[in-house]
Amino acid sequence: MNRSSGATFVGLGIVLIIAGAIMRYAVTARTQGFDIHMAGVIALVVGLLSLVLGLVMMLWPSRRRSITSDRSINTPQGQQRIQESEDIDGI
Repeated sequence: MNRSSGATFVGLGIVLIIAGAIMRYAVTARTQGFDIHMAGVIALVVGLLSLVLGLVMMLWPSRRRSITSDRSINTPQGQQRIQESEDIDGI
């Protein structure tokens, strides 16, 4: 998982919290067989969990490391600089 996944969870959590709050507190309709207010509470809880999970993912330190090496070589046209980069996942 990376930080952009955390941002996705935060965005999803905010949307679910807003939708759940509207369903729970703003809707006055009564339905048969489907409790819209309970669905709103469920959306609120799932939204809060998603928000917390996303914040933890964004703030948790990454175990991925990057190694960059620079070197210069002499060619018939002059000196050429080569830069190599490698990503290493932590255990």
